Amino acid sequence: MAEEDLTVAVFRKNTEGLSIGDYVNCLEEQIPDSTILHAATPQEEERYLERATVATGVEFPETLLDHVNGLELFVVASSGFNHLPVEELTREGVAVANASGIHAPGIAEQALGYCLMFARRLHWGFERHRHKEWRHYKADELYGKTVTIVGLGSIGMEFADRLEGMGVRTIGVRYTPEKGGPTDEIIGFDPEAFHDALAQTDYLVLTSPLTPTTDQLIGQAELDTLPPSAYVINVCRGRVIDTDALVLALQNEDISGAALDVTDPEPLPCDHPLWSLRNVLITPHMGGHTPAHWDRLAGIVAENVEHLRSGADGPFRNQIN
Repeated sequence: MAEEDLTVAVFRKNTEGLSIGDYVNCLEEQIPDSTILHAATPQEEERYLERATVATGVEFPETLLDHVNGLELFVVASSGFNHLPVEELTREGVAVANASGIHAPGIAEQALGYCLMFARRLHWGFERHRHKEWRHYKADELYGKTVTIVGLGSIGMEFADRLEGMGVRTIGVRYTPEKGGPTDEIIGFDPEAFHDALAQTDYLVLTSPLTPTTDQLIGQAELDTLPPSAYVINVCRGRVIDTDALVLALQNEDISGAALDVTDPEPLPCDHPLWSLRNVLITPHMGGHTPAHWDRLAGIVAENVEHLRSGADGPFRNQIN
């Protein structure tokens, strides 16, 4: 394929408060020998898709399937892809790749921030600040604690790297513990081994994808095994935790607190009891938000464009079909 023949269509929808126009600029910088078509309207999406070898965007509306004409690859601007017509694109011969990995640095830093906030009781300090109270409180240290990381994909790995030098003991939980990883100990999802790890855990950090194994992984039994001094931090998917069981454990002080960047349900209704619990930190699913979003995503597209041009065998980077 001649370099000048490759056209990339960029769909118009923005994401996470970031302009799709900035994404177009990143693509132009990283694959300067391609034609980048920025679709600003639904009609332009249809026309540009008919010319494109590669398309990318936040979503792929099913109405566009009728305009697939020579498309070989679609790169979605998120790690999730359940909102895409993957089966239909596959039947059209289109490879689909996601943005897995681009959010990992931001989410890892957010998880670390939660750990430090709980360890140093900074949320207590913020509350005293609001009330203009110069009143001391007893803080703790992260140093010497045990952090259990459920999921050693890109996010879990980044988070484990950030714990280096902080004097903590780490336990990693993954489907294939024989693959190893950066934690001091690695186990699988065997219930006995998992509960043994939970019983030693000070900070339980959930970074895994949502799968049949991890759906409602943390329920009443698991929360009962955690020490009452433990904190639960969820930066992956809300359904990894049984929300009702979590609320009960927090209300009964069976655990010390929770930090949730994701919830089930999501968005969290304004009358949900989690909002009123003082030992809970909630952020609106923004752990991966970072100005580096588009540049990292453009890097995935650029790598896959090079793969396409070279005619190399094997799947594209992050290909999911």
